[in-house]
Amino acid sequence: MSVLPPDLPRLRTLVTYLRGELGRAEQALATAEEREALAASRRPPKEPPAWLVERGIGSGRPPARVHTGDCWDTGNRCAPATAEQIRRLLTEGVPACTYCRPDTALGMLE
Repeated sequence: MSVLPPDLPRLRTLVTYLRGELGRAEQALATAEEREALAASRRPPKEPPAWLVERGIGSGRPPARVHTGDCWDTGNRCAPATAEQIRRLLTEGVPACTYCRPDTALGMLE
């Protein structure tokens, strides 16, 4: 722990100095955040997966439906998958999304 001066004039000087340092530190932080935000905006957007598996609710979370990667009817229970995994799930009886029709996109009709 640091020892602070006991008299009022030196304490006021110290507070003034620390306010200035805090202002400089906050400005440096704002500049760094702006630089990082600009760099992030220049990165290309992450490409969405081509295929998604929607998991069910409950123990083991079995596959509930399969989707194309650009389907609008997906939720937060989806995980990326390969075309081969989607084909296998479709042949095992996992239903295809009725909106994006991954079975049609893969050339597999029900």
